[in-house]
Amino acid sequence: MKVLALDNLQKVGIDVFNKEGIEVDVKGKMTPEELAAVINNYDGVVVRGATKATAAVFEKVSRMKVIGRAGSGTDNIDKAAATKKGVVVMNTPGGNTVTTGEHAIALLLALSRQVPQATASMKEGKWEKNKFMGTEITDKVLGVVGLGAIGKVVAERGLGLKMVVLGYDPFVSKEDMGRLGVEYVSLDELYRRSDFITFHTPLTPETKNMVNAASLDKMKKGVFIINCARGALINEADLQAALESGKVKGAALDVYPVEPPPPDTPHFKHPNVILTPHLGASTTEAQEKVAVLIAEQICDFLKKGTIRNSVNFPSVSGELMPILKPWLELGEKLGAFHGQMLDSPLKEMRVEYVGEVGKLATAPVTISILKGLLQYQTEDVNLVNARMVAEERGVKVTETRVARSEDYTSLVRVVVVTEKGESSVSGTVYGRAPRIVKINLFPIEAELSGGILMLQNQDVPGVVGRVGTFLGEKGINIAGLQLGRKEVGGTAVSLISVDTTVPEPVLKQLSKLPNITAAKYLTF
Repeated sequence: MKVLALDNLQKVGIDVFNKEGIEVDVKGKMTPEELAAVINNYDGVVVRGATKATAAVFEKVSRMKVIGRAGSGTDNIDKAAATKKGVVVMNTPGGNTVTTGEHAIALLLALSRQVPQATASMKEGKWEKNKFMGTEITDKVLGVVGLGAIGKVVAERGLGLKMVVLGYDPFVSKEDMGRLGVEYVSLDELYRRSDFITFHTPLTPETKNMVNAASLDKMKKGVFIINCARGALINEADLQAALESGKVKGAALDVYPVEPPPPDTPHFKHPNVILTPHLGASTTEAQEKVAVLIAEQICDFLKKGTIRNSVNFPSVSGELMPILKPWLELGEKLGAFHGQMLDSPLKEMRVEYVGEVGKLATAPVTISILKGLLQYQTEDVNLVNARMVAEERGVKVTETRVARSEDYTSLVRVVVVTEKGESSVSGTVYGRAPRIVKINLFPIEAELSGGILMLQNQDVPGVVGRVGTFLGEKGINIAGLQLGRKEVGGTAVSLISVDTTVPEPVLKQLSKLPNITAAKYLTF
């Protein structure tokens, strides 16, 4: 067996392959075209963040079985293309947690004392002692947006620096934050009270551009902003305006919407902005740790068939996979449906397997449901660690099997319980096609794919016509429409397949139409 190790993988990782008797070729960064030309010479490939494994790389794959990312993010690997070709995609979640959290704290301290600016001044032969007046952080308020693994590291370090730490995360309970010593607050209160705000959330439609003119207006005058998560969390033009007005006293950025960013980015020139080139995971310890982890995982897979930390494949034998695959797809879609609907911390998930499906090995299906659900709360979840992530978040997971088939030969029902109550969604497989068949008590049959506009409305004449006219005026084409109701004239639910994204302002306008009670855009 033979592996290609790219992006200057650390020697400790190469040593693992050599020890296991797997031949390894060590190269630097490759272009997608260069990788595509040689990929079939190998059983496995290891990348860090530089080489991009695009769809074209996997197009003619026949020999390769696994590609591993020495790190947590897999944005540089086309996972859909890899999956289509039967290539397992692995990563090393958690390997960079501590070092990224520490980098956020380093930026906070450098920002508060203007260390980079003072260093540059000294190197120019100046002695500007009075120019670089700092800000003491003791007793200052640190707002941590996102209390996942990295956010928790930052919060703990902030408390150790004698700061008052506020936390906002809709998927972490007040009790869990309290155990950390973090005060549980709303996002608006965090903005209002914080002297320093650091962001540690995944990039989702809800978090994209969450730092914008409206949110900046809610913050203290003279606030400091730190971002080591995702560049697209911040609207760059709005940040530039806030820096110029003095609303934001300083910003420290390690991530950018486009990497590397354009050198003429306006706010880069602001004297109170400090920048690092995506160094969150760049420590010797972290890089060696993830190099060893990914090498061990790939060796175990190639020699034993063991799958660990896969982001696209469950731990299932090859014989069972063809039978389970449509149920795995259904499970992930049902979980993703719930995940996009949640607006409070998840406490419990119950999965009921009704009828014939209950005779299968359902554990991987439950994992697929969890992965689909939790991916909207953290980027560190995959088909292998989904249960562990749920346990860390205090989520109770139960499975039950029911012999009776109700209206279907097989049915999967997923019930989630939050602080605000419980909801359910059910689905089945027709042939090999997953379908949703019930939302709470509303019978409705639809395919969960692409973009879907979900409406809750009163079942009265004219609603569908008004919605269709409204969407047409906004240039949004309807590809399909399914309706569900319990009784004539009561409450109804609609799933409208659309060909383009429905932006938040349009959703708000739509929810104000007569007899519409709620509108949500979902993607699958």
